Amino acid sequence: MNDPKKLIAPHDLEQASRQAHQVLAELDRILIGRPALHRLVFIGILSKGHILLEGLPGVGKTALIKTLGQLLSLQFSRVQFTPDLMPGDILGAHILQQNSTGQREMVFQPGPVFTNILLADEINRASPKTQSAMLEAMQEKSVTLLGTTRRLPDPFFVLASQNPIELEGTYPLPEAQLDRFLFKLEVGAASSETLREIITSRRHGEPPVPEFSLGAADLASLFAVMNAIYLPGAVADYIARLVHATDPASGSLPQIGEFVHYGASPRAAIAVAEAARGVALLAGRPSVGFADVREVFVPALNHRVLLNYKARFAGMTSGNLLNILLKSIRETDLEFTDGVRTVTENS
Repeated sequence: MNDPKKLIAPHDLEQASRQAHQVLAELDRILIGRPALHRLVFIGILSKGHILLEGLPGVGKTALIKTLGQLLSLQFSRVQFTPDLMPGDILGAHILQQNSTGQREMVFQPGPVFTNILLADEINRASPKTQSAMLEAMQEKSVTLLGTTRRLPDPFFVLASQNPIELEGTYPLPEAQLDRFLFKLEVGAASSETLREIITSRRHGEPPVPEFSLGAADLASLFAVMNAIYLPGAVADYIARLVHATDPASGSLPQIGEFVHYGASPRAAIAVAEAARGVALLAGRPSVGFADVREVFVPALNHRVLLNYKARFAGMTSGNLLNILLKSIRETDLEFTDGVRTVTENS
């Protein structure tokens, strides 16, 4: 929705923002030391997007996803991805059963993907065949088997954890699947202060029980307010110019032409726009601003901009390039000279 005539009632916006901050506060209380990560993950949920968390084993990726499922009162399933995992282990399969009349028939047995939150644990340890089985579920929110398409529950999120690709026994996710994740977020090691608090207040590493959770109606209201957050034309233009600038053929920056093999897809622009609405909701504002776009631009595109071999030799990362791009692209493509407004060709 992007109709300025359909304004959000101030009371609804205030209530939605308050409830969103309650969820974040509870998440920060249960899982200490990473408020910035929690904020981005929750913005991804508000945007109804899938999220990829990358980090070494044991840094809390799984605990974060499980706790979020508890706070949102959503149905939760977990799949441990391994090299021998098959597509049917995720999507479900048809089983030959005998019915009440004594006849045998094929009956569909739903897999763990038929849930609200699917924790795809260590997703890059499964084979490419199994990874590709997730593509339809992540994009169309449905599963097609033997010519029958079945809708997944609404809402549906894939929150996946991934080990750094340098570890043994991992398979890089294909670009088409990476593009279906709204955010790719790095989960680094905990600080010494966080570790001290964990070992002094978390016996055996067990987090406390949540004291607050959203009901189904509350979550539906949050999504309704998100849908009503207005995206001004100037901000939409800013997003479009940022995403277009990642294309090496755009000529936007010398570094883009030198280090980028493929730029971001249109799905990236959609992701930035939706995530920026989540930032606005947390701030209690009815419309998206330029600062909202800047906050989510890098996590929304760092897995969508594919670098070439020159970037690896130069030590350039996609995050570095995207931050350079943010500093180089103006918020508007307008200049004012002696009180006269002119449109620039290169912004």
